[in-house]
Amino acid sequence: MNAGRRSARVASSSSLVEGGRGVRFESGGGLCFALRVEGRVVAYRNECPHTGGELDWNEGDFLDAEGRLIVCATHGALFEPSSGRCVSGPCRGASLEPVAVRDDGESVVAAE
Repeated sequence: MNAGRRSARVASSSSLVEGGRGVRFESGGGLCFALRVEGRVVAYRNECPHTGGELDWNEGDFLDAEGRLIVCATHGALFEPSSGRCVSGPCRGASLEPVAVRDDGESVVAAE
């Protein structure tokens, strides 16, 4: 990490289960979330590129019923969890804003 940058613990590594609920956290002055997909942790700003609204329909519930795609609670846009790219809905082709996190096997940490 760069000198002067702090890191903040987001969650325990074991709390993020493949295809399961996400964890909300604050980073860089905004609300973000982290999920485990394809064996790795990904994180994004909790903001739809179309409406600017929060994505989760209940706190921490970001994925569709199959646990495959991120769903916008406002208008149902669908995003690929691994890339953040919108694959269906009014923001098709746009992407969620990624947030840098690392998983050391015990904790998931975000740069502040």
